[in-house]
Formats: sequence, structure tokens, C-alpha cells
Amino acid sequence: MKQHPGTVGRLATLRLLAQRFAFLTLVLASFALMLLGKADTILIERLRVFVDDGVAPVLGVMSRPAAAIASVVNAIHDLAALRAENVRLNEDNARLQHWQTVARELDNENRALKAQLNYLPDPDSAFITARVIGDTGGAFVHSMLLNVGTKDGVRKGQAVIAGENLVGRIAEVGDRSARILLLTDINSHIPVVVESSRAKAILSGDNSDRARLNYLAPNSNAVVGSRIVTSGHGGAFPPGLPVGVIASTQDGIMRVEPFVHRNQLEYVTVVDYGLPGVLPSDLPDK
Repeated sequence: MKQHPGTVGRLATLRLLAQRFAFLTLVLASFALMLLGKADTILIERLRVFVDDGVAPVLGVMSRPAAAIASVVNAIHDLAALRAENVRLNEDNARLQHWQTVARELDNENRALKAQLNYLPDPDSAFITARVIGDTGGAFVHSMLLNVGTKDGVRKGQAVIAGENLVGRIAEVGDRSARILLLTDINSHIPVVVESSRAKAILSGDNSDRARLNYLAPNSNAVVGSRIVTSGHGGAFPPGLPVGVIASTQDGIMRVEPFVHRNQLEYVTVVDYGLPGVLPSDLPDK
């Protein structure tokens, strides 16, 4: 069907006018909405909520493919991470199996040697767990107060440990309280050995954060990083309790960093190893 030339001209004119005034119309509409929003905020809020409710399902449908793609990508990354972790775990398992075999061989050898030497094991130790209720640490004393006493079986000289590491020993005991003399106290002197070379020494506190190693032989092969454990001499502690590591050597003085620091203590274990100890007990002999 052939259109009349006049009709075509009018349509072209209307299209031109619409293009020219479209931008102006949008600006005026935006300005009108701003005025309406200032005048009636409740109406605008309801309108915005209505629009959001209408658009939300559409956005939800559109977001599902993107979420699915992201989930697939994450699954691929997780799979790659799992494969790498599986390889690492297999390597760790192989190493552990090797060390398990070594440990069993050493255990069998140890049992055989003990049988030949007629070795008598140490008696079982008794212990109680106590809570630190006071810290009297300062420039002149390094000690802590516990909430246990003689009524709980605590006596002077008993070892105090945190985990497996030596903290100090019981220095004073009351009916319901006890005081720990820490390794770093100036009155603390403990027989120890360098774990690797078995060189003997005395660990002496001087009220600093690190105790000193005294009377250590020059050929002890003790270096920074060497572990220090109790020697078992003097009847104070059993041998092998971890104490700390050599942290520094300066002017011929070796300093030992304790495995457990005073500010880390909340609960400790008071252990009775059945040893006479270096401190006389106030309890009467039975």
C-alpha cells in the first residue's frame, strides 16, 4: 500500500520533534520526580519499593546463570586445591610411616636393653591441676600464687609444669595456697643438661626474662637454638623435663629462653615425682 506523500512528511516531522524534545522531556521528568520526592517522601518510598519488588524476580533469574558459573569456577579451584593437598598428604603419610617404623625399631631395641640391664622404671607420679590466682612478679621477685595447698597434697619442692615444660617449683605452701618459684627468679638454681651433647650446667635465674647457664664446660658444643632439659641431679626434678632453648651468647654468658613465659600462665600442673627435692618440706614425716 502506497502512503500519501503528505502523511510521510507529517510522520517525519513528528519523529524529528520527538528526537529534539526527548532529552528535554527526560530532564523535566527527572526534575519533577525530585520535587515530588522532596514534597512526599512516603509516596516516593512506596514507589521505589514497588519498583524493587517488580525488578527483584527479574534480577534473580538473571543472576542465576552468573551464580552457577561462579560455583563451577569455585568447584574447579577447590578440586585443584584438593589434588595439591592430596599429594602433600600422601607425602606426609609416607614420611610418618617411615618414622613409625623407626620408632618401633627403637622401642624394641629399648625394651631389649632395659631387659638386659634389669632396668627399673620410675614410679608413677601424682599430679593436680591448679589455677594461677596471683602474679607477684616484678623487678626483685619472679613468683606466682596458686589456689591449692597442703589440703590438696602440695608440698615444697614439687615440680610445676605447663603442658610438658617446666615452669618452676613450689617454694611456699599454705593450707589453701602455694607459691611457685619461677625458673627466672634469682633464687632458682636447677641442674640441667644440653639435650644434644648431654653437657651439664646449672640454670640460674637473675630476675630477667632469660635465665643464665652457669658452670657449662667450654667444649659443651652448646649453641644458640640448643634445647635445655633437666638433668635429674640433686633430687630436684626427674631427667628430661623441657626447660627452654639457648637464645643468646654474649661475653661468654649464655641465656636460655624458657618454653613457657610468665604472662602465658593461667593453669599449671603440680607434679609429685616422689623425689626428695632441694627444698625442705614443712610437712611432718609419716
